[in-house]
Amino acid sequence: MKKGAAPFHIDRDGVHVSLDEIPAWGCTQCGESYFEEKEVDVMQALVNAVEEQTHKFAKTA
Repeated sequence: MKKGAAPFHIDRDGVHVSLDEIPAWGCTQCGESYFEEKEVDVMQALVNAVEEQTHKFAKTA
């Protein structure tokens, strides 16, 4: 495993969140990326905040 950065993308409920460089561990054999708990917590909080704000569009339409 080698410390570096990896992209993160998620599509949920009509919203696409794309982050280009998140600190991550990368497998030097297969290329798979692994995020540490603190990065996962931040990514989950970000996605939850975007979802919460996006749902406000549906309430005003």
